[in-house]
Order: sequence, then structure tokens, then C-alpha cells
Amino acid sequence: MATAQLSRSIRLHKETVFPSQITNEHESLIMVKKLFATSISCITYLRGLFPESSYGERHLDDLSLKILREDKKCPGSLHIIKWIQGCFDALEKKYLHMAVLTLYTNPKEPEKVTEIYQFKFKYTKEGAAMDFDSSSTSFESGTNSEDIKKTSVLLIRKLYILMQNLGPLPNDVILTMKLHYYNEVTPNDYQPPGFKEGVNSHVLLFEGEPVNLQVGLVSTGFHSMKVKVTTEATRVSDLENNLYQENSTTEIAHQGLDYDDDEEECDNHIERMDFVYSQQSSESSRKKRKVSEPVKVFIPNRK
Repeated sequence: MATAQLSRSIRLHKETVFPSQITNEHESLIMVKKLFATSISCITYLRGLFPESSYGERHLDDLSLKILREDKKCPGSLHIIKWIQGCFDALEKKYLHMAVLTLYTNPKEPEKVTEIYQFKFKYTKEGAAMDFDSSSTSFESGTNSEDIKKTSVLLIRKLYILMQNLGPLPNDVILTMKLHYYNEVTPNDYQPPGFKEGVNSHVLLFEGEPVNLQVGLVSTGFHSMKVKVTTEATRVSDLENNLYQENSTTEIAHQGLDYDDDEEECDNHIERMDFVYSQQSSESSRKKRKVSEPVKVFIPNRK
């Protein structure tokens, strides 16, 4: 059973939430999968998207983690588990460039978003580094397994603090996840389990004033995962100033998302809904990335 297989693949024991050592690509893949699954679980739990029964409890240092599990009483949690499984498939094949978890309120206007979670992946053998963009201090680490674990724990801890301090979501949110790929290696007909061919849009409209929160980046020497959050400014009023970056218009390259500056130059934005946006004439010359979207979006029962 697919969900049972996923539950086994992301099961986190107290002593081995993350691998004890990372000396090869396989151990690195396990690490990145667990870090991604833990992050998604943290977000869905602390944003109140699923009931308590949809989570198991694990411990990481002094953190009590809630990890998504198969819950037949909550079909919605099975949707998210299926999405995570699809991401695992794309990660294993080294196709996945970015997974974007998006929340919106109008089923007829999915481009008008209220919260975004970006997970960007790279595949490298050049050594590990950690860079937390929201802090004035940058940290560097080698491929030492203990350093990588500390970096990962710090990312999860930071994500937990952020989720605990964000203001509430609207009751009528809808959840979806888009997967963006490395075109040069991804077959045109590839679709991971639970996904179908998606629409590669060039602009996202934000409900209210968007704030870009830089959570962090973890690299193992074989893989890296970078996490960013965009939410409505009124939800972060209690956060310390150094935890977020605020602009009148939040500009994130390519499709409103976090693409590297050296990958492609574009002028797309996440815009406030009261801002009229015009596509630049260079749009036609841009090479669109292949995108997948879920076979079915999820509407939490939060009322």
C-alpha cells in the first residue's frame, strides 16, 4: 500500500530522526527525505490543517516533533502523504528542483495565494555548507555528519518557532503543491505518483501585504535543501525583525519563486492584489520549467 510504504520510509525513531552519519549519496538522500517530511509535518500540524490523530510523536533533542502518519479518519492527510511520496520519487531520480506548498482561498483563482512554502533542492558533490539567510551570520560546515545534523536541527527548530508565532490562516484555505523540475534531465512525460502535468504560470497574486521569511539551507555534500516562507504581513507582527524581510512588493525571481540569479533572469513577481502587473516583453524568450500539480487539491475542514 502506497501510504503504508511512505509511513515506513519516513518513520522517525527517537535515536535516529536523522541518520547518524552521512558518508555517501544514499545516506544523504535518506537525510533529505526525512528533513523534507519533517518540515511538511511541522507546517501542517502547527498551521492546524489536520487533527491530532493524523500525527505520531517523535523527539529530536528537546523538540517534540509531530510527524504525519496514515489516518483513515482523515482522508486529507493521505493526500499530503501521497504528495510527499511523489517528491521522494523525483528526489531519487534527481529531477526535483523545487516543491512549492501553496495555500489559497478561492478555488476559481488558485493564483491568488495567501501563504507559500518553498523547498528548493540541489544535487552536488562539492561539499556541504549552511547559510541561514534570515540571520546576519553565515555558518559554514564540512561534510562532518554531526555538523550536518546540528544544521538540520537548527532549521527544524527555526521552522517550529516561525509556525508557532504566525497568525491564524483563513478558515477556507485550499492546499496544493507544485513540483518544478530540472528540464535538462527530466523526461517530458515524467509525472511522480499523485501528480499530473501542471500549468507553468508567470505570476502569483498575494492577498494582502507579502512578507518573505528566509528559514535556512542544509547541505550534505550530495544534496541541499533550502526553505523559504511567504505569508501575509499581519501574521508576523510578533516576530523579531531579523527573522523576515519585508517590502512593499515582494519580488522573487521566476514565476514568483526562488530561482538562482545565475539560472535565468526574469522580472516576475509575487504582487499585492492591488498592484497591476504587466508581463515583460522578454517573457516569450524564457524557457518554461516543467511543472507538476496534484491530481486533486485538498480542502481542510477547519471551520
